[in-house]
Amino acid sequence: MRLAGIINDSIVDGPGIRTVFFMQGCLRHCPGCHNPQTWDMEGGKEFGVSELLAVVESNPLCHGVTLSGGEPFLQAVELLPFVKALKERGYEVASYTGFLYEDLLNGTEATRELLGYLDVLIDGPFIESEKSLELNFRGSRNQRVINVPESLKARKVVLEESERWTG
Repeated sequence: MRLAGIINDSIVDGPGIRTVFFMQGCLRHCPGCHNPQTWDMEGGKEFGVSELLAVVESNPLCHGVTLSGGEPFLQAVELLPFVKALKERGYEVASYTGFLYEDLLNGTEATRELLGYLDVLIDGPFIESEKSLELNFRGSRNQRVINVPESLKARKVVLEESERWTG
């Protein structure tokens, strides 16, 4: 996997203390993007699954992992073994994406499989005119906080309603 960076004690990328992996590479280049340094598809550094698991497991306060970007779903194939290992170890896994949930369902087999390992998905591109500092774990009003397991069961988007995600 190619990453732009790692934060081991985030409290702004999901509830609780989380480890955040900033995936390298994004094709959207949203105006006002918070992480333009992640856009270059060739930037960042390569990591293996065991290296990333060691980072997560080194923090006993961490109970959740967030995939951010860049665009995590551009590396869906590479992320699958890592996310599967996280779920086997009991971590909550969330991901940001510039894609819509519906587009990911109609995407590749790897994107659909990756969705199956997520607890929460924050979908939609950052739209600067929709920016709000009042939103929990989102940058713009168009973005949705989605309960992925319930959405997959219902075969439609089910928004996350737990107070820990919605505030």
